[in-house]
Amino acid sequence: MLRMAKFITAFALTALITLFASSAMAAQEKPVNPKTCYECHDVVKELHAGGKHKNVNCVSCHSGLKDHLADSSKRPVVDTSWEACGQCHKNQHDTFLQVNKHRPARDEKSQLTNRAPNPYWDKLMMGHGFTKEHGLTRSHPFMLLDQIVVDRAFGGRFQPKNGWEYVNNKPGKIWDAIVDKEPSTDDQKVFMRQTATAVNPVCLQCKTQDHILDWAYMGDPKAGAPFSRASKPVAMIQSKKIQHGLNCFYCHDPHSAKPRIVRDALIQALTRPEADTLWAKDPNHTKIKVYDMGMRGYTRKIAILEKYDSRLQCGQCHVEYNCNPGTDTKTGEKVTFADDRTNHFPYKDVFQLYDHYENQIHMLDFKHALTGGLLWKGQHPESETYYNSAHAKAGVGCDTCHMEKVKGKDGKMYTSHYAVTPKEHIKSSCLTGGCHKGWTEKDAVYAIDSVKAYTKGKMRKAEFWLDRIIDKIVEGKKAGVDPAVIKQAQDQHLRAHILWEYWTAENSDGFHNPEMARESLTQSIDESQKGIKMIDDAIAAKAAPAAAAK
Repeated sequence: MLRMAKFITAFALTALITLFASSAMAAQEKPVNPKTCYECHDVVKELHAGGKHKNVNCVSCHSGLKDHLADSSKRPVVDTSWEACGQCHKNQHDTFLQVNKHRPARDEKSQLTNRAPNPYWDKLMMGHGFTKEHGLTRSHPFMLLDQIVVDRAFGGRFQPKNGWEYVNNKPGKIWDAIVDKEPSTDDQKVFMRQTATAVNPVCLQCKTQDHILDWAYMGDPKAGAPFSRASKPVAMIQSKKIQHGLNCFYCHDPHSAKPRIVRDALIQALTRPEADTLWAKDPNHTKIKVYDMGMRGYTRKIAILEKYDSRLQCGQCHVEYNCNPGTDTKTGEKVTFADDRTNHFPYKDVFQLYDHYENQIHMLDFKHALTGGLLWKGQHPESETYYNSAHAKAGVGCDTCHMEKVKGKDGKMYTSHYAVTPKEHIKSSCLTGGCHKGWTEKDAVYAIDSVKAYTKGKMRKAEFWLDRIIDKIVEGKKAGVDPAVIKQAQDQHLRAHILWEYWTAENSDGFHNPEMARESLTQSIDESQKGIKMIDDAIAAKAAPAAAAK
């Protein structure tokens, strides 16, 4: 917790610097009296007037204010770029733009050395777009770019301007790096062999919030909101309103400089009346205050946190969420983007997900191409995995390990925004703050790698048994096994699949919670074996009368 306090102090001191003096916008426009803006923007008044940015003039982040004040129908332009904050928060800005090169770009999770090696991955996920390319994470500034060029997203439509040399591009606006193969149409279609068009407007919410003012709460289609869950993703990219990955204002409120979250589905999860999330069940959870920021005829929500809480802030993206259409498990009908279940955070751990998707929201992602059974596709549940782990109970936050504390040229400490594996800075993560006394850097890396190796071993075993249950269901169907038994076996497959697939999506190879990983993966094996036995017993029972007749 001491490290978190230092983080808060460092940010607070930096935030006190006045943006006005260095703002390019301010150089172009005369400052306005904030009280004039407060007359209409009462929520902004509450946040700005009492916050650490109270001396930052509105023109620092908004242009066109003179015209707006003369005619309110003329919307001001909001600067959503990294540079808007980087003018004053230079250390944070510069470290954020550092590029992580400890593994290659376009590194597939289904490589032999990673979380779900082929051929098991393609077979176990057969029928899902992630079998086209399931890339590992790269540095945060590339989140949007990498989403646009990945083979499973836009069907190969958007390509890097300079071919493979793009991997060494400096972070910047996406349209400085990509070309559109067919700019005359916004149709979503396949342009290259063995690609998919699995992207949608909801999955883009993790990658960028450049369009934060153009998106109503939950992505509901609303009059006046340019984008929604039903928008064409190609058209969203072609609009060029979306340019930057991971904006600073995901986590830092620009008016008050207070910690916040903006992901609508996370806010919805934390305010659900059933109060069944990990956060709600934590008696010491960080309190939030939700604000409606909608001034354009539709609701937009943010949540201000009482203190920095990386589990919530990082959990806007490093979290399991549903961001696609699917099938209603009660009716068998298709769930389309007209349904807000397509923008949904359970915010629960792996052991709660079967019940949540099957029995509470009644929705699953895709149908397995071989078994015909419905399955779930996980996203990246680091936040939920970390809850109740040994490190979490010790008061360690995501930033403690992934965002080291650095001394600037002025001698002051600040939080590096180069979010990277702690193996890149072992001394300032594992070996400071009284943690792991007596360890060397080599000891710490050895411990991390050992946990990961053990978990990967359990994943390989779970995959073997998932492969067997898939084959067994196919065998049972061919043998004419009672459909009711097939359905039971498909349910066992779903249970086993969730308990395994969670860990291919989770980005730590079990390190964030090794005890949970072991329990989950061994349960997956058990569930697969139960399903296999169901089919074997049914086949044996079906063959028994014929054998007796002989």
